[in-house]
Amino acid sequence: MNEPQVAPAVKSHGTVELRIPSKAEWVAVARLTVAAIANRLPFSVEDIEDLKLAIAEACTYVIQAGGLSDTIDIICETGADQLTIRVRDGGAIRPESSLRRPSGGSIEGLGIFLIQALMDDVQHTPDGDSRGELIMTKRVGS
Repeated sequence: MNEPQVAPAVKSHGTVELRIPSKAEWVAVARLTVAAIANRLPFSVEDIEDLKLAIAEACTYVIQAGGLSDTIDIICETGADQLTIRVRDGGAIRPESSLRRPSGGSIEGLGIFLIQALMDDVQHTPDGDSRGELIMTKRVGS
């Protein structure tokens, strides 16, 4: 009998988890951490700058949303040719409908618009206890 073919999973080269206070003065720590992680991969200087801006916007979005938690969890998963960043706060990430392109030019919409423009993939994944996470992926050379 033939075994079913299963697509190989993307191999993680490492995961870094960071928890910062949900305050604007801590966003720089997230930016520096993501830049240091991205520097370990073959990203261009421009791509690293894009990543720094995207994480700053994601953290600012969570802070402005005023979630249930006083911390922001950031999980960076590295692969051979990509970096996936998960940003999570208790109840702070809004439903996926808010990830659409802004129509009214709001500050919140502009942040999400920038994230979508800078990253290759942006998703919102709600979970069972009203929390959610924003998942952003940047591939090398894209």
